Amino acid sequence: MLRETLTRIIQNLAEDEVPVLTPEDFPCFSAEATEGNEHISPDYLDIIAASLNKSDIATFERAARAMDEGELAWLGFKVVYDSAEAVANTDNEVTKKYGDVGSADGEPLVFFCSDAKECVASRPYSPRDLFQMKDATRGPSMHNEQFEGLTWTSVPLFDSVRVWLLGASDASSEVAALAAHVGFEVCVVDYDPAYVNESRFPNAQRIVLPGGNFDALGELEADSADYVCVLTRGHMFDPEGCVWALEHNVRYVGLMGCAGKNSRVYELVREAGMTDEQWEFVKRPIGLKFGAKTPAELAIAIVAELVDVRYRERYSEEARAKHEASLGRS
Repeated sequence: MLRETLTRIIQNLAEDEVPVLTPEDFPCFSAEATEGNEHISPDYLDIIAASLNKSDIATFERAARAMDEGELAWLGFKVVYDSAEAVANTDNEVTKKYGDVGSADGEPLVFFCSDAKECVASRPYSPRDLFQMKDATRGPSMHNEQFEGLTWTSVPLFDSVRVWLLGASDASSEVAALAAHVGFEVCVVDYDPAYVNESRFPNAQRIVLPGGNFDALGELEADSADYVCVLTRGHMFDPEGCVWALEHNVRYVGLMGCAGKNSRVYELVREAGMTDEQWEFVKRPIGLKFGAKTPAELAIAIVAELVDVRYRERYSEEARAKHEASLGRS
């Protein structure tokens, strides 16, 4: 989402104008995101837009401030497809009891929610609304569509993490698909266009290096917030990948391979001027350990680790402490 979008909506509401909301601004309503769900579609943005008024300005202003301050926060939407059902449908004997009503009303709602569970909305919401508003920040989840008559969705107010896949190996292709699915921005780099193609990497930025090697890798710029997975085909350019990632001081770098192979990579990395401290920063072997062997299984291990790194990095100390305790890692 662009900060300018929020500014425009605030101005429209202040002037009693109906803002134009598009799937480009709110991708959770895109045709791709809503495919197969008969209760939500891109057209619902018109219904949301028509429901907004000056009382919603505070919600969008809070979202804009979150973007300005780099908060981990979301702009969420209550989507109602059966008003009477949304209000009347209370929890059953299996779910936790949140009150004698379901949703506070049968109207759509735009709300703000942060990782600290601060919620801002223009109208009162029921206890169960609050539960689902908080849960909607996790993206698609079982609680968003738990109750009949309504569903919930959201867009993040922060940038996606970029993951560089150095090497267009089979494992890299599998990683790209999974990483994109869980919200990473993926960029794959290799020198052979036969491997770096749309069929193998449909949801990734694709960069083909000239010269039949990784010599031109140094011409690419990574950000310190990026993650790097060194997955070159045959491990032939793993040293160049590690050096490039370390020189750019990226947030995470992982290297695939056994200890014997990685000892040679270590020697070449040291010859290139990297320190032992920098080498220790490289996660090796990459991925969580659970017996993964095939490219698809390795991708699960790698992306699971990327998700865990992102979680530890992004969430507040308070939110992390609660979750760590629930995982038995406190």
